[in-house]
Amino acid sequence: MPTERAEVQVRPGIEDDLDALTEIYNHYVRETAITFDTAIFTAEERRPWLLSHPEDGPHRLMVATRARSQEILGYATSSPFRPRPAYVTSVETSVYVAPDAGRHGVGSLLYDALFTALAEEDVHRAYAGIAQPNEASVRLHARFGFRHLGTYGEVGRKFGRYWDVAWYEKPL
Repeated sequence: MPTERAEVQVRPGIEDDLDALTEIYNHYVRETAITFDTAIFTAEERRPWLLSHPEDGPHRLMVATRARSQEILGYATSSPFRPRPAYVTSVETSVYVAPDAGRHGVGSLLYDALFTALAEEDVHRAYAGIAQPNEASVRLHARFGFRHLGTYGEVGRKFGRYWDVAWYEKPL
């Protein structure tokens, strides 16, 4: 596990990352209600998602790797908030950290790189939906200036129960 931030590098995601990114995401699909996807993905099924996050523009994919081994420790994205044209200056952000890399500042490094990149783009607001409970994610978003807007009660059903999603906003 990374014990110092210096051991972690953050860079834009590339196609060679697809297998590792899919593995990280599938962990959250299988084991948690953090994502409301309920079936795991193959890397090929996730390829359109990866390709929808180019190296520039408002929809980014940032990847954290261990400096020496280049092992992927997590990723952060900014994606379209809604499909209609008037939403073009808003993005939805998310962070996924490998299960054995949590609580080492990887999420913070990823968000720092993502928001630094977005500062150069025509983006006005970032939004994040956080399935509840998830105190670690709530704290991360608060550190980056997100404020709670409201909560959708029992909006998703996974693992035989309903989950709330709290929505957060950050001015950019």
